[in-house]
Amino acid sequence: MKGGVPVHSYLKAVGFSEVRKRSEIKEIIKDVITSYDEKNVVENHQDGVFAEYSKFYGCDCGITVCGQYDEDNQFHVEYYFPFFRGTGITTQENISIQRHAEKESFAGACDDLRIGVTLIFYLQNAAEFMLEEQKGNFLPQGQPLTLSGLASEGKILFPLQKDKEAVKVERELAKNRSNLIAAARNGDEDAMESLTMEDMDTYSMISQRIVTDDILTIVDSYFMPYGIECDQYSILGEILDFMVFKNILTGEDICQLTVECNDMQFDVCINKKDLLGEPKVGRRFKGMVWLQGQLHF
Repeated sequence: MKGGVPVHSYLKAVGFSEVRKRSEIKEIIKDVITSYDEKNVVENHQDGVFAEYSKFYGCDCGITVCGQYDEDNQFHVEYYFPFFRGTGITTQENISIQRHAEKESFAGACDDLRIGVTLIFYLQNAAEFMLEEQKGNFLPQGQPLTLSGLASEGKILFPLQKDKEAVKVERELAKNRSNLIAAARNGDEDAMESLTMEDMDTYSMISQRIVTDDILTIVDSYFMPYGIECDQYSILGEILDFMVFKNILTGEDICQLTVECNDMQFDVCINKKDLLGEPKVGRRFKGMVWLQGQLHF
């Protein structure tokens, strides 16, 4: 590990906002390898023995270090990344996994009808995936997946005023739209036409309301790609639950939020310093997240 490795831009999300030098991250990587909480090894790997060490520095969040063992049983760090493990199963839609070109890490893609776009995420459990794929246990159709996000920045917004009946109607419309999208993907022309008409009606409604209303009053939640990197998203969603805990090494406060975006629930982790406003159940979270995913076998 001569010269060290660069500082990851999302380290601050798991409570390492003061780590700015390569020498500092080198010490943290040493700590992960010597006092890890989890270790996965792929022995019959094409380049030798691939190993993945993970250590928790807070509630469900920490750092994973990956690398190779050489013939002399010396471990060489290839890369590391901060992680945050979400709760529950986010989706069981079709998933495809592809290796990154420059290193032994993986990106996943999932078509979830609730979002309307292909979700691209960074795979957290690469070693486990490699082991299970070798055994033939990876099922592209219906493999349980937990999504979570590390947020670089965020703010708390007030909720929209909605009665129970409006919420019920909204959920029914969302369900119908998901069914229409599924039918349209299978070539149903009537479904395509219905979706087109629906989009035109939505555009017309927004055009009228934007004259008098604020955009965040019209838009209840969204989930859309952000920037050039394909696994980063700008999100707006309702806070269903939250908790604050400390990084055990740095003592920094980290906020964990369970949010609902477009009927999809997942957890987000953010450094309290980077969160503007006071989180409360019912309020909304708006921020930029790096989407991660954990496959369950």
